[in-house]
Amino acid sequence: MKKSLVSVLVVACALLLNGCVTNIKSDVTQNPPPQEKFSAFTRFEMTPVKLAAPYAGQEANEKALLKIQENISFKMTPLLTQWNATGASAAAPRTLLIELTIPEIKFVNATARVWSGAMSGSSAVVLRARVTEKESGKVVATPEFYARAAAFAGAFSMGGADNAMLVRIANRATDYLQANYAQAVGGISGADPAAK
Repeated sequence: MKKSLVSVLVVACALLLNGCVTNIKSDVTQNPPPQEKFSAFTRFEMTPVKLAAPYAGQEANEKALLKIQENISFKMTPLLTQWNATGASAAAPRTLLIELTIPEIKFVNATARVWSGAMSGSSAVVLRARVTEKESGKVVATPEFYARAAAFAGAFSMGGADNAMLVRIANRATDYLQANYAQAVGGISGADPAAK
């Protein structure tokens, strides 16, 4: 009887700890500088953030996408307007096209945190940018960004840590774009391969 109770407890603990694990990771810690500084271009376009399959269509992930887009637009819309105004008089326009995709995401929303706490696992997101010269198709940069919210941090904050992750991933992307305007310097991804 005691052995079977111990076995059940061991299995339950293993399932609990397994629920806290997310397999979404990134080995990219530092994004290299782009091929050119972004100010070498005279026009700037950014497409809406896309959510890749199989994550597209999942309610929590779609809501996370909207929040990420909102945070990126908040910073980049006025910045792109300013950059476009600066290059408006150029005789030979060159367009920098910025395309953002979320290839992997696991977002635990506040409702899941309230009901299951840390057992819902951690949240994590990878955001990739493809920056190209629109006229030629030449790839200028392909940075990758990563953010994570630990399961227990999400539980203790009732989902606050998960929502903060969405702001962090947007900030990492917009910080990279802004930092590489005046000079090509690269930037951090936010990943820590040593973190569990």
